[in-house]
This record gives sequence, structure tokens and C-alpha cells, in this order.
Amino acid sequence: MLFLRIVSLILVIFSLNFSPIIAQELNATVEINTQKIEGTNKSIFENLKTTLTEFINDRQWTEYQFKPNERIKCSFTIIVNKYTEVNSLFECEAYIQSTRPVFNSAYTTTSFQLHDKKFYFNFQEFDQLNYDDEHITNTLTALIAYYCYLIIGVDMDTMSPLGGKDLLQKAMNIADNAQNMEVAGWKALEDLSNRYGIINDLVSEGMAPLRQLQYDYYRKGLDQMATDPENSRNVILETIVKNLYSAHNNKPLSKLPQYWTEAKRDELVGIFKGQGTQQQKQKLYDLLVSLNAAQSTFWKDILK
Repeated sequence: MLFLRIVSLILVIFSLNFSPIIAQELNATVEINTQKIEGTNKSIFENLKTTLTEFINDRQWTEYQFKPNERIKCSFTIIVNKYTEVNSLFECEAYIQSTRPVFNSAYTTTSFQLHDKKFYFNFQEFDQLNYDDEHITNTLTALIAYYCYLIIGVDMDTMSPLGGKDLLQKAMNIADNAQNMEVAGWKALEDLSNRYGIINDLVSEGMAPLRQLQYDYYRKGLDQMATDPENSRNVILETIVKNLYSAHNNKPLSKLPQYWTEAKRDELVGIFKGQGTQQQKQKLYDLLVSLNAAQSTFWKDILK
């Protein structure tokens, strides 16, 4: 009897030592800006912040194993433009961003950045957020799950060619299933740059060059900058000229190439200003101006 108890104890210890370590994928910060709201009990906004932070960070979004130091740092800054207490409707805009460390350096680069101008949802104080991929019924969990899958999918694209395919498809499924929701931002053809339009473009075959660009730019370019800056700069230039142009040419109405240039604007200037040949600089400048002329003032710095 004693022998069996000892054996059982050893088996328990063994299983604890060798069981797979499951860690959440995201390390998110959530900010709720209520400067435009007056005369409302602010406790609901504090509760919203706490609830969202726990929902994003404590949930296991994929079947992959992330070590604590591998969690993707991201931020959700939600600006409340209007709050209607009678139906618990929040009419907000949100800035969503994620970052990625660059190998062999202390530098952190933006991997995803988006301004959602119609971040609308319903929320009552002390609501418990439950989410099921197969049953999209809650406006807030649909929004958050959509962006969580998008952030993880884009991050995986930077680590391996088209590596985020399954996660981006999950975001697409949410957009499909949210078509019946009576809040803005989900309807197909309502706006080519709304949530449906963005993910529909991103998973399309025509936007595959942009996703390939993600891998080449980060993994073959930035991650090698510390050891071989000249070659890394050449790789970055070549992949932008080839893949960003192809993505735009495949889907001229898509906003994704423009969004990408805006997210990488300061970084691109830093990489090429005072570096590389004038011919390289001019080539990059011409493409960026053709894709995003509104940022021409910044693109000019590349030529210096």
C-alpha cells in the first residue's frame, strides 16, 4: 500500500515537471479616455478598463505555447466620444498598436497599428465577458477578439512567411459572423477601410505580397541589421519596392499599403536618411510618394 502511494506521488511530481507550459499570447495595456464625457459615473469606465485588460491578457487565444517573455506587447487606447447610459452604448474610437522586439538589439518596432474610428459596443458595469468563436453575439467581445487575432496573426507573419494565416482567418470569421450586429464598422461594402474591409483584403490572394513583405522586412531586414546593416538595408529596400508595389497594384483600392507606410514612416526615414546610395533613396522615395503622397514632407528626409 505504501509502495503504491509512493509511486503515485512520483507520477504526480513527474507530470507537474514535464507538463506543457501554457502562457497567454498577449501583454496588453488598456487605456480609456473619457475627457469628452461629463456628468457620468466614472466607475463604469474604470470597470471597463479592468475587465478588458483581464479579458485580453488572461485568455489563451491560440493553441501555441508562448513563454512569458515572448508575449506580444500591445495597447488599446479607447477614446469615448459618447456614452448612452439607457442602452449602455459606447461610441468610441480606438488606437490599436502592437510591437515586436528586433533581434540582437534593444530596439522595439511597431508591427501593427490601426485607428478604428467606429469602435462602438455595448457594456454594462460588471458585465462578465465570455467569448466563443462559434457564437458571435456580444459587440465588445467581437471587437476585442477580432483585434487580438489580427495582432497575433500579423506578428506571426513577421516570424515566418504567411505564418499568421490561421489567426487572420479567425479574424475574418468574426467579421463574417458579425454582419448582423447593429453597430457600425462590420458591414461588407459599407466602407472599404472598416473592419470587414481590412481583414477581407488582408486574407485575399492579392494581398499576399504585403504579408510576404512583413516577413522579409522584419526577419530578413531589421533582425539582421545589427550584424549586417548594409545588406539588411538592401533587403528592406527590395522587398518594399517589389511587394508593396505588387500589393497596391493587385488591389488599388485597398488602404493596407498606405496604412503600412504610415506605421513605418519614422522607421524608414531612420533606416535610409544619411545611408545608402542616392539611387536607392530616390527609388524608395518615388514609391512611397506614389502610395502615400500625404506624407511627402517626411519622405523627403529619406533623400538627405
